[in-house]
Amino acid sequence: MLIAINETNIDQRLIQQVVEELKNGEVIIYPTDTVYAMGCDLKNKAALEKLARLKNMKLNKSKFSIICKDISQVTEYVQQMNRPTFKLLKQSLPGPFTFIMNANNDVPKYFDSKRKEIGIKIPDNKIVLAIVTALGNPLVTTSLIDDEDELLEYFIDPYEIYQRFDDEINTIIDGGLGRLEPSTIVNCTKEEPELIREGAGKIN
Repeated sequence: MLIAINETNIDQRLIQQVVEELKNGEVIIYPTDTVYAMGCDLKNKAALEKLARLKNMKLNKSKFSIICKDISQVTEYVQQMNRPTFKLLKQSLPGPFTFIMNANNDVPKYFDSKRKEIGIKIPDNKIVLAIVTALGNPLVTTSLIDDEDELLEYFIDPYEIYQRFDDEINTIIDGGLGRLEPSTIVNCTKEEPELIREGAGKIN
């Protein structure tokens, strides 16, 4: 189903409906401040495995990121960050960035892996942040396409996305037109942050 949610006037009943789907193990498609994405509840293993299948990969080989509601929630999933990294996150988020950070000991358990890093996002989009806040924990997220795929126009139009993914995904949120530019990726696992991919986010 296609659910229209207005970012400037969010209907909390619709947010709650989406959260119930997530808690029931469903994968959803939703807007961010860059491209549309698909994701699921971090705390639901069956949903994580379903998301991995949709991306044609094994869960323990996935490199999914998580969307947090704020930096305070980020600290629950990463190792203690140094001052330059904390300052960079404070000045950049919410915004169109993915920060690769050293994961804490709990993160590998969610993904059945030994992964030591996790991508962190706090998009500047009120719809997805309302979902994460109501869910009570992060949303595992991945873009609709793979990095090597070309960003095509149908990835920005929610109705076109609905036509393409309706058979596979129960809940698709229409939050207006998306953007074709992906997030900027910054590696924060070492002393100095390193730009991996320049996208919509501009680093000062």
